[in-house]
Amino acid sequence: MATLFSTHSSTQNILITFTIIFLTSSLLPSSSAITGTDQRRPFKKIYAFGDSFTDTGNTGSLTGPNGFVHVSNPPYGTTFFHHPTNRYSDGRLVIDFVAQSLSLPFLPPYRNSKASRTYGVNFAVAGSTAINHAFFVKNNLSLDITPESIQTQMMWFDKYLESEGCKDPESDQCKEAVDDALFWVGEIGVNDYAYTLGSTVSDDTIRKLAINSFTEFLQGLLKKGAKYVVVEALPTTGCLPLAMTLAPSDDRDDIGCVKSVNNQSNAHNLVLQSKVSDLRQQFPQAIIVYADYWNAYRTVMQSPEKYGFKESFKACCGTGEPYNFEVFNTCGNPSVTACSNPAQYINWDGVHLTEAMYKVVADMFMDGNLCNPPFKTLLERKLRQP
Repeated sequence: MATLFSTHSSTQNILITFTIIFLTSSLLPSSSAITGTDQRRPFKKIYAFGDSFTDTGNTGSLTGPNGFVHVSNPPYGTTFFHHPTNRYSDGRLVIDFVAQSLSLPFLPPYRNSKASRTYGVNFAVAGSTAINHAFFVKNNLSLDITPESIQTQMMWFDKYLESEGCKDPESDQCKEAVDDALFWVGEIGVNDYAYTLGSTVSDDTIRKLAINSFTEFLQGLLKKGAKYVVVEALPTTGCLPLAMTLAPSDDRDDIGCVKSVNNQSNAHNLVLQSKVSDLRQQFPQAIIVYADYWNAYRTVMQSPEKYGFKESFKACCGTGEPYNFEVFNTCGNPSVTACSNPAQYINWDGVHLTEAMYKVVADMFMDGNLCNPPFKTLLERKLRQP
């Protein structure tokens, strides 16, 4: 992404703005009634990790990025919840659809101490990074405005386990907390690249540090006894209206998105897949699923009408041409309106996706062929366990 924006005339504004990528959240409870209670639940709990595409409430408007300070305002949440929930979408996220498909309630954010944690917890934090925040401080990369990283989420998970009486991995309390749980690790790493825009830190350095840190995180979960793990790849971030708005017009790929940004995400994913393969060898007792977000998004962009979308690049909620997105006048601002039918749009607010798009991606993961091994393989193994 540094390549993409280094030639823009308003570099400083761009740097400030781009930190908003993938920052979502809520301070409000995000639980719902359990659906399909007459069905057998393959998992008793779900633990979720990641950044804004997975966060259901660990950050909010007052602590979030300057570019999106109106997430508590309508029309956020208009499609499903019918009121703002501080999710950066008109409705549900991928993790919400995953929970529902497994007959479990929406996951409460870890920071909501009043919410029931009977069926799991969401540790994902909008704006978080794979690399520890101290790296950005040390390199004077002040764009990293979110101190939480994937390591923070691990610390929160450890505290949660302690609260459940889990101190010895072999104890009954630990087995109760971990054995029948699905670990859903949402994408994380986009912010690491965004926070280094305009600096001398190279993409290669960020990729190496981010992947190493993320691999250590996954190893930590597996050592704690995680047996069923889904790891999301980075999506095609070059297709976001924000990237399209800021990129030079000659930086495009075969699907019309920003080539340099998509190449960056793809390069990251190739290394991630290799690390996941290594982890499968190290932890043969676990099933680790690679959820290919990059190709899921790309597949939709190649044939949007097949999935019911009429608008591929414009944001549903926004203003300005040509992508209905302006950096400093974003969705939730009283002067900004939303489209009448979000289900026809892939993108919601210029940075985040519509509920309709999240549903398509969730279906591709749960029922399609964009998980390796297929998600149904993970379910079948779980259901075979006594």
